[in-house]
Amino acid sequence: MAATTSVNVAFLGIGLMGSRQAKRLLDAGHSMTVWNRSREKAEALSAFGARVVDTAAEAVADADVVILMLENGRIVTDVLFSQGAAGALRPGAVLVDMSSIKPAEAQEHAKRLAERGVHHIDAPVSGGTLGAEQGTLAIMAGGESDMFDRVESLLAIMGRPVHVGPHGAGQLAKLANQIIVGVTIGAVAEALLLAQRGGADPAKVREALRGGFAESRILELHGQRMVERDFATKGRSVTHLKDLDNALDAAERIDLDALPYTALTADLFRGLIDYAGDLDHSGLLVELERRNALGSSIKS
Repeated sequence: MAATTSVNVAFLGIGLMGSRQAKRLLDAGHSMTVWNRSREKAEALSAFGARVVDTAAEAVADADVVILMLENGRIVTDVLFSQGAAGALRPGAVLVDMSSIKPAEAQEHAKRLAERGVHHIDAPVSGGTLGAEQGTLAIMAGGESDMFDRVESLLAIMGRPVHVGPHGAGQLAKLANQIIVGVTIGAVAEALLLAQRGGADPAKVREALRGGFAESRILELHGQRMVERDFATKGRSVTHLKDLDNALDAAERIDLDALPYTALTADLFRGLIDYAGDLDHSGLLVELERRNALGSSIKS
C-alpha cells in the first residue's frame, strides 16, 4: 500500500487522539468515513473532507481499512459485535485497532473477525495528543506480518509503526510502555519530593539531573509539570491505571506471579484518583504528598 495511493478508510472514535490521527489521514488524501458515539465530535472533521455517519456499521461498510480508537476493550467489543460493525465489514478488509485493550481481548477479536474473513491488527500507540497531531506516535503492531505490510504506509502517516509479533503482541508492547512510563513518573515524583522536603529547590534539582543517567522524557516533561504544580490532564490517570491493571491481568494469564513495580504504581494511581480525581498522571506527586501527610496544592 503506497503512501500516495488513496485508501478508503473508516475511523471509529473521534476523541482527543482519534480526531488528530484522522485529520492527518485526511490531509494525506485518503477518503474517510467517520463515526463517534457523540456525533458532534466527528462533525468537526467534515470541514476536512470526512463523511460523517450515524452508526459504526454504516461507517465500515465500504472501507478497505477500518481504524478504531476507542476507550477500552469492552467498548471495542460492543462496537464490533453488538453494534454491528463486524457484520458490516467486507471480507478482505483490514481492521486496525489502535485502542489500548487487554492482549487477550485483541486475540479474541482477531479470532472472531477471521471467521468473517476480516483481517486484524492490534496497533496501540504512545505519544499523546501532541504526537497524534504531529504524526510522531510510537505505534506497536501485532498480527500477521503480511497484513502489517499492507497497512504500514497508512500507519506511518500517524507515526512510527513497528511490527512486534502475533495478535495481541501490540497490546503487550503498549503495556510494557505504560509500565515504564508509570514507574518512572513515580520515581521522578519521589525524587523531587525528597529533594524539596530536605530543603533543595526541586526545579534546580531537576535542572541538575538533566543530561545525566537520570535523564528521560519523564524527567523533562512530567518533572516540569511537578515543579510548576500543573496537573491539568494531558495524560489521564484513569487511563494509565486501566493499562497497569491490564498489565497485571496479562501477567497472571502467562503465569508471571510478581510484577511489584507495576502493582505498586497501580496502587498509587488508585489512591490519587480516589483522593484528587482524574489528574494528569504526573499528579502521582500529589498522592505521595498525601501519603506523607504533606499539604498539597493543584494549579488551576
